[in-house]
Amino acid sequence: MQNIFLAILFSVLVSAFLKLAKRWQLQIEQIIAFNYVSATGLGYFLLNPHFDDLSFNTFVMNHQMPIFFALGILLPSVFIVMAKAIDLVGIVRSDAAQRLSLFLPILAAFVVFGQTFNYARIIAIIFAFLALICLLKKNVQQSPKLGWAGSVSLILVWFGYGVIDILFKQVAKIGINFTNILFATFVLAGVMLFIYLILQGTQWQLPNVVAGLLLGSLNFGNILFYIKAHQYFSSNPTLVFASMNIGVMILATLVGGGLFKEKITKINLLGIVFGVIAMLSLFYLDRLPF
Repeated sequence: MQNIFLAILFSVLVSAFLKLAKRWQLQIEQIIAFNYVSATGLGYFLLNPHFDDLSFNTFVMNHQMPIFFALGILLPSVFIVMAKAIDLVGIVRSDAAQRLSLFLPILAAFVVFGQTFNYARIIAIIFAFLALICLLKKNVQQSPKLGWAGSVSLILVWFGYGVIDILFKQVAKIGINFTNILFATFVLAGVMLFIYLILQGTQWQLPNVVAGLLLGSLNFGNILFYIKAHQYFSSNPTLVFASMNIGVMILATLVGGGLFKEKITKINLLGIVFGVIAMLSLFYLDRLPF
């Protein structure tokens, strides 16, 4: 479970860092771009990817190329869509769309990855979605009006983050060679985002560069431990998908209340209880023969 806990911790640190960056009036797009620079560097020096014995044919035949291109394009693209969604419909609705994308990887766990239903998993999934609903229960009355463009942006956020979770599970299935595809994905994602920013005529600023490099180390830890969790619990992807989403929401709620003085309602506290029940159900009850 330590890989899941570390992935949750790094994910919340990424969110907190981005929130502080916005408070400090830094340019989020530049930060995300340079985040891929440091993530690529850490991937090269810590994961030590090997491309010497990797031919183009094996890359294609092992179905690594579609995963590589999909992740390399989706990671920066979904970020851009998420930023647009926040502008159109507000951060509360956008965050809700991201977290409720849990539906897609859980569906994939049973349809694509061959996990079977049992009572423990059904109970856990019910509590997982109850937890997310309660944790996401915030005041949206002052959020921008939900128009056509806003609705489309939320659907894209929901779909994009769900597909990314599924693709990371596919990366985990590659085994020890996942380091190659992860490194290559960081490179492609960075190139895609830098091209986008250059075409936008971005004026680069040193504080954004430094913040981006720091963010990249946190993001690298988040993705690395998330993939390692999938490898360790290879037969139970639902545990990783649900625990990651719920765990991030629980810790983010507590950090938001403690560090950013955000109001934690009784419904939010109930969501924390539901989330703990869901995670315990997946980890312990799932081992029982029913």
